[in-house]
Amino acid sequence: MKIYTKTGDKGTTSLFGGKRVAKHNIRIDSYGTVDELNANLGLVRDQDLDQASKAGLIIIQEKLFTVGAILASDPGKASNASKVPQLKEEDIDFLEKEIDRMNEDLPPMTHFVLPGGHAAVSHCHVARTVCRRAERICAALFNLEPFDDKVLQYLNRLSDYLFVLARCIAKQKNADEVKWIPDTGK
Repeated sequence: MKIYTKTGDKGTTSLFGGKRVAKHNIRIDSYGTVDELNANLGLVRDQDLDQASKAGLIIIQEKLFTVGAILASDPGKASNASKVPQLKEEDIDFLEKEIDRMNEDLPPMTHFVLPGGHAAVSHCHVARTVCRRAERICAALFNLEPFDDKVLQYLNRLSDYLFVLARCIAKQKNADEVKWIPDTGK
């Protein structure tokens, strides 16, 4: 398989199903941002983490390929539906169960926390913010061309998972969680 095809040299690309669209199309931006998120999760996974966290991140990265396939599909081609993998309720349940499991060992939150304290924590927060951006772009696309709403649910839950994972890593690494205490001028 050739890596370069030259078909995108004039600023267009193909959706799954063959339709050509501009590379700045919101659909391309949506799955491109999901791809960026996936790359950031790879960076998180490459940190010195426990095996359960690494295994969970691999599952999530695989699901993000499913999200990308859904978003890269031509909404006008019904024949694509059977060829594209789908998210399941269990995929969202997995994130919720992992959030609950990790949260059990964390101190309660009393304030927002500043991202940082350890490289692994910071990478996790970067992934979380990319996830939120992906969610915003996908929500905008959904308003224009609806797709399976489990994608939006998954991304929303994933950003929560990444926040809790960052806190969990901070605890494991004995990194300080710096609380944000607003200066109210008083």
